[in-house]
Amino acid sequence: MEKAIKKYWPLFLLPTLAAFVIGFIIPFVQGVYLSFCKFQTVNKATFVGVLNYVKAVADPLFSQSFWLTVRFTVVSTLVINLFALTVALLLTRNIKGTNLFRTVYFMPNLIGGIVLGYIWQILLNCALTLLGKPLLALNSTYGYWGLIILMAWQQIGYMMIIYIAGLQSIPNDYMEAAKIDGANSWQTLWNVKLPNLMPSITICLFLTLTNSFKLFDQNLALTAGEPAHASELIALNIYNTFYVRSGAQWKGIGQAKAVIFCIIVVIISLIQLKATRSKEVQQ
Repeated sequence: MEKAIKKYWPLFLLPTLAAFVIGFIIPFVQGVYLSFCKFQTVNKATFVGVLNYVKAVADPLFSQSFWLTVRFTVVSTLVINLFALTVALLLTRNIKGTNLFRTVYFMPNLIGGIVLGYIWQILLNCALTLLGKPLLALNSTYGYWGLIILMAWQQIGYMMIIYIAGLQSIPNDYMEAAKIDGANSWQTLWNVKLPNLMPSITICLFLTLTNSFKLFDQNLALTAGEPAHASELIALNIYNTFYVRSGAQWKGIGQAKAVIFCIIVVIISLIQLKATRSKEVQQ
């Protein structure tokens, strides 16, 4: 069996590699090229150099949506990971019914973003109406915190599962040694659990950072960027630039924004991975 695998492994790899090249590499390279062009269709593109990038950076809506996305990402990452870790610590104790709670907390992650967006739009607008407050689409502050609530509600359960797996992988010898040394619950958490949870923390921070930065469907369904683009995150701004604004020049500008967005997400993700991996300990 092993000899057959070693002999025919290219045949097993070829379909996946072909799908990756056709579905990712070719569109990505074509997208980068089109970011330097003025076009209506991909077959009729006129090369304009870095003009699209200059116009993209100069677009005030792009810079506004970028800094809004940064604030949203920081807050949502902190909220999601703090709540997920807290729930994971509670559910790894010997409490009856924890398996049921894990399932219930994880279920929101199975619901699509568009569906979640419309569900929370109805719930939050009803709550705001009862309180005599303006609706999400009429107040950017409520729209912003509505996105935080939606994102947290969807992602906490998924991150909780990762943290639970990390907590359960900590050797019992470490916990017993801490107990023998007289460490209390807080000292055990800070000096034993958290250092050994760094691989899980790395994964969860990476997922929440990238998911928050590229949030699109929930933003579209919940606020659609209203009022006046004030709650428009960067992914929705790129979509509106490419598909909503009229004129051939906007498609190239939208493509340039997408390339800038991709580079920013990659850089931030690499920095985060390097920073958190340096804190990991060997078990």
